[in-house]
Amino acid sequence: MTPLATPLRGRCLCGAVTFEVDPPLNWTGHCHCESCRRQTSSPMTSFFGVNTERARWTGAAPAVYVSSPGVSRMFCANCGAPMAYHSEAFAHETHFYVASLEDPRVLAPDQHFHYGEKLPWLEIGDHLIKHHAGAG
Repeated sequence: MTPLATPLRGRCLCGAVTFEVDPPLNWTGHCHCESCRRQTSSPMTSFFGVNTERARWTGAAPAVYVSSPGVSRMFCANCGAPMAYHSEAFAHETHFYVASLEDPRVLAPDQHFHYGEKLPWLEIGDHLIKHHAGAG
């Protein structure tokens, strides 16, 4: 992963919920799981993982939806934009959406997660690592 400037900054659509993340990041990747697709209304979404102590909310705190036992999805209560994901399975990490960054061009995901759940009509022509299940 290419070294990044510090900190990375991001925001929701309306700008109310903002965050900063201090590198280094743990990973970047595209997720194809059904719950991420439903939460974002998209065929896949792109995340980056960072140790939770390296991240901070700098604007309004996000609203939280517990989508399944041990899984919290954070979003802006005003505009509805998804902001982050946290799971007890990755208790030390927070996963942020790459597209919520001020400049999402600075991060290029380098792997796919839950590739076995990829929608059949989504053509993927990259040479990234493809995990059939999640990380780990």
